[in-house]
Amino acid sequence: MTRTPNFTEWRATILTEEDGNTERLRRQLSLLGIEVHCQWSPIIESAMPKLILVDADRGWDELLPWGTGTPTRPVVALLGSEAPGRIAWAIRQGAGAIIPKPVTASAIYPALVLAVSIHEARLSAERQIAHLEERLKLRPVVYAAIARLTSERQIDEDAAYSVLRDCAMRRRLPIEQIAAFFLAGSEPLREVGKCGR
Repeated sequence: MTRTPNFTEWRATILTEEDGNTERLRRQLSLLGIEVHCQWSPIIESAMPKLILVDADRGWDELLPWGTGTPTRPVVALLGSEAPGRIAWAIRQGAGAIIPKPVTASAIYPALVLAVSIHEARLSAERQIAHLEERLKLRPVVYAAIARLTSERQIDEDAAYSVLRDCAMRRRLPIEQIAAFFLAGSEPLREVGKCGR
């Protein structure tokens, strides 16, 4: 994330029991334009807020709908304990930042920005990994197209790859898609032949 988020009209849920920390959080979050809801029961997937603040000192896995999986929202842990188990629990829940207890107003905004930034970076990395995994699955298609080109055109593998890459660049498509078109014998087959001349 390269910009500081504007939290106006965001909805946040604070997963904790009401106390002095909750009041300070509510007041500061409201000043940032965030609508705040406080509860000490698990969040329902259909009522997911845009931001979650959770009491990591007393939280349990079922409190958040993803358990110990990938968080679907930015998470900020409220932590007064130095117990390694509580810190580990917050990390497993996907906390991108910690607000120490007792809560101070100056700790809230930086923690929110950090949590949102880390959450966006995590989502971006997951999308990138999924994209690369998909491309990796299609690598055998590229190899098969290279083998076919080397056989049909009497060229080496580097030249065959160059033919596919050049066609992919001209058509602005992934090389895996051009390779699949080539192997399927669809219209781009002739284009691959032209690119190789």
